[in-house]
Amino acid sequence: MGDGGSNIVEQVTAHGNRVKERLSSVKNIIAVMSGKGGVGKSSFTVNLASAMVQSGFSVGILDGDINGPSISKMSGVRNQKLQESIGGLQPAISASNIKVMSMDLFLEDDAAPVLWDSPTQNDAYTWRGMMESAALREFLSDTEWGTLDFLFIDLPPGTDKLPNLMDLLPQLTGIIVITIPSEVSQFIVGKSITMAKRYLQTPIIGIVENMSTHVCAHCGAEEELFPSGSVESLAGKYQVPFLGKIPFDVKIASSADHGYEYMEQNPTQKAAIAIREIALKVLAFVE
Repeated sequence: MGDGGSNIVEQVTAHGNRVKERLSSVKNIIAVMSGKGGVGKSSFTVNLASAMVQSGFSVGILDGDINGPSISKMSGVRNQKLQESIGGLQPAISASNIKVMSMDLFLEDDAAPVLWDSPTQNDAYTWRGMMESAALREFLSDTEWGTLDFLFIDLPPGTDKLPNLMDLLPQLTGIIVITIPSEVSQFIVGKSITMAKRYLQTPIIGIVENMSTHVCAHCGAEEELFPSGSVESLAGKYQVPFLGKIPFDVKIASSADHGYEYMEQNPTQKAAIAIREIALKVLAFVE
């Protein structure tokens, strides 16, 4: 019986207090999730953050995907060297002044995987879940975020990721859910919505339909990319707001690959207009 003298309860409590103190100057913390991979969640997070910066807000992004981080590359900070100060670890800063923290910034090269100390990697599975949560907690508590209007947390796929995040945060303003028109994607995303609403009692800001259509680069006509599946009906089924549709734009993929600002360089594209309209709905929610 007992903790063997490790004072584990005191350690966890102290770390929780550090997270609370560090995030006390962050006005809104918003998780972006899908439950399913491949729906454009990370690129949406970067572009939504960019839209908020263009509206005059201070913004940070925490890459919650420890094993498959991509935010640093998409935001153009992949090769920045992190600096320590008395106050903590300084986040990387994008060209549009978005503060970014990601596991990718600690890896030596693009091919390096995330490995946890263990006698053999075959035995490391017992540590992975615990260490991933510990890494996320340290990103929250040790990063000198400063004063922010918004901190977006890009969650990896999986319905278990949100409960882990909720255990770490002192408060969460709300959740944005991303899906594509595919019925398979909506089937998985529905589970994430149920988890958030029924079991975690977390406010859902709304659901976004990404890659809703493809816009022809030559004539401007739009056509469906996926078999028709109404995301608006999904939102109605689960009684959550529908934030809007974002058409597929090859320039979004190109900007993510090369780490430049899509919203700044393509302000008149239909996708950029849709993202700005979604940003306005997010602002209305938090206000």
